[in-house]
Amino acid sequence: MTLKSKRFLRFGLIGLTLLLAVLFLLPAPMSATTPEEFDQNRVRILTYVLRRQVDSHFSGKAIDDELSKAAFHLYIKQLDYQKRLLLADEVEQLEIFENHIDDEVNSGRIVLAPLTFRLLANSIERAEKLVGALLEKPFVFGVAEDYETDPEKLAFCLTEKELSERWRLDLKYRTLSRYLGLLEDAGIEDALKVSTEQGVKLELEARDKVRKQYRDYFDRLKKETLQDHYDRYLNAFSRAFDPHTTYMPPQSKEDFDISMRGSLEGIGATLREEDGYIKVVKVIVGSAADRQGQLHADDVILAVGQGKSEAIDVTDMRLRDAVAMIRGKKGTEVRLTIRRPGHKPFTVPIIRDVVIIEESFVKSTLVTEPTSGVRYGYIKIPSFYRDFDSTRNGAEGRNSTDDVRTALEALDKQGIAGLILDLRNNGGGALTDAVGIAGLFLGNGPVVQVRDGDGEAKILNSYTSHVAYTGPMVVLVNQFSASASEIVAGALQDYGRAVVVGSEHTHGKGTVQVIMDLDKSLTLRNMRQYMPLGALKVTTQKFYRVNGESTQYRGVVPSIVLPDRSQYNQFGERYLDYSLSWDQIAGVAYTPWKSPVNLSDLQSRSLARVTDGEDFREIQRMALVMGERIKNTRQSLLIDDVVRERNDFQGMTGSSPHAVDGESLPDDAEDSKSTETKETLMESVLKDPYTKESMAILGDMTAKERVVVDKR
Repeated sequence: MTLKSKRFLRFGLIGLTLLLAVLFLLPAPMSATTPEEFDQNRVRILTYVLRRQVDSHFSGKAIDDELSKAAFHLYIKQLDYQKRLLLADEVEQLEIFENHIDDEVNSGRIVLAPLTFRLLANSIERAEKLVGALLEKPFVFGVAEDYETDPEKLAFCLTEKELSERWRLDLKYRTLSRYLGLLEDAGIEDALKVSTEQGVKLELEARDKVRKQYRDYFDRLKKETLQDHYDRYLNAFSRAFDPHTTYMPPQSKEDFDISMRGSLEGIGATLREEDGYIKVVKVIVGSAADRQGQLHADDVILAVGQGKSEAIDVTDMRLRDAVAMIRGKKGTEVRLTIRRPGHKPFTVPIIRDVVIIEESFVKSTLVTEPTSGVRYGYIKIPSFYRDFDSTRNGAEGRNSTDDVRTALEALDKQGIAGLILDLRNNGGGALTDAVGIAGLFLGNGPVVQVRDGDGEAKILNSYTSHVAYTGPMVVLVNQFSASASEIVAGALQDYGRAVVVGSEHTHGKGTVQVIMDLDKSLTLRNMRQYMPLGALKVTTQKFYRVNGESTQYRGVVPSIVLPDRSQYNQFGERYLDYSLSWDQIAGVAYTPWKSPVNLSDLQSRSLARVTDGEDFREIQRMALVMGERIKNTRQSLLIDDVVRERNDFQGMTGSSPHAVDGESLPDDAEDSKSTETKETLMESVLKDPYTKESMAILGDMTAKERVVVDKR
């Protein structure tokens, strides 16, 4: 333990109590002469603004000791979720703040964040030394031992020796995984039949890779600032109200805006941090960087300049800070100093432009069922996006409702016997578009009810006079379909307009959030120096279906449930800390769809196909294997066991991007494209077990002798 940590521990309960009492009484100056004072003043303003804004939270929770305990729990989880940095006595010393976060926020005097900032700096230094020492010695993979992988089942280590052992087991497993990967790269099929010399060489190489991984990890931790800790603290305080009430620092607010409108103003390149350098992963087709033509994948960005201003070195800079410098308003110039193998450093001038992120937009295609030759439409909605900024500026921004309408018109002209609306992995978006898209299939009528904290419910209606598509429909969902996705799926299910197919339940996010720009709360001129403050996303209302049931917590239960590899994973609102509960209000009058279906017949036919189908038998097998692994969280470190586990999981990722899991490709994946052609989309749909079964269900729905009332 370092000297600073020992001094902190000796400080004790009485000293901290006195410190809290003194700081809560001090006035809050608005001028700052040091960076520390600037951070303190900024957080005073933030706490004042946040206190005013959380009054509008749906739950009506008070800022009291109960909320303080919840915030403290979340804050400690954010600090050291893996329980590999802090020791038990250090956490115990912090527990004095468990009932004081409400007092800190009310006074604007935050003590916990700067205290943990200093404490964590010592803990990171200690852990870095432990990891460095442990990776100096080779690991022996023939020893039977294991370790607990679930942090929730772990307690904080009592001693540094115990902490070292926890790190040793983790590092050994990571090195073993790298070692087996190197064997595969070398074409060695039997990991147990490797010569001693080659085994020693590969173990050393694997250890070096793990060493580099953790060197980068500790470098990132050490680059965190006091302001980062204040932001984390305020986020924990906000999330104590519910999982979706969050403080968004300026960078997070910008990222949120980009995700909502599907575009940003910049150069159009995907970047990553590697060995302290900012490296170009790919250049987006049609972007400003692509049109300029000089920036290539694998280029290293050494410096960034704005127009004619002197360039700033970005070596060892955090990726988010470098990205903030590269982004900028359309029409402005950014100058990148580039290093490329075989070339001297050179400058690439790029005029920023709007970058369209095509992956976030609606995709559609016509697919032909191979056996019957029947043609079906397929529409994928990745999110319910809407460019609110363009609307405010007087222009019509791109939105998902118009894009779905356009896709439906194109498919209708080609003649389709049924439609698959894919909402899997769609986390929601604009409520306006949830109502608008539901209206494309329902016409005029209520879509969803929204109730505020005072108990007053408002009905949101679709006023679409023309139904864009009247044929049979299947809506595909999974545990990652949330919020606006659940509104659409629930409405179409309640009306009997479509058959909802997918996982046992959707995510269960049935709440409405409002984004509050905190800068707009600043009225005094001398406070403007602390802008930007970011934003608060606060839960103000709750969704209810037209039948009166909330989509919160329980989600939407599909009419036809299909096996899902992730069915035993704990994904959903019901597993989140401090989530709001399910409830029910009075339903509203609505007219069911004119041509409902015989649901029980569809269910029995689907079950027969799924039971006999090779794809779903394999998915069910994988689900059971993963379920057992989820229950047994202890990881063996014996090479024989790890090899056997790896073999069991061979082929479990599936060939379709939607086939068996809800995981997206990493940003730097080789096949992560900026655009997807109709042909590749069609191929993935035809390979996907869920879309294939959806086409079979549509086939059952179109058999006239089976069309009777669906009484769900």
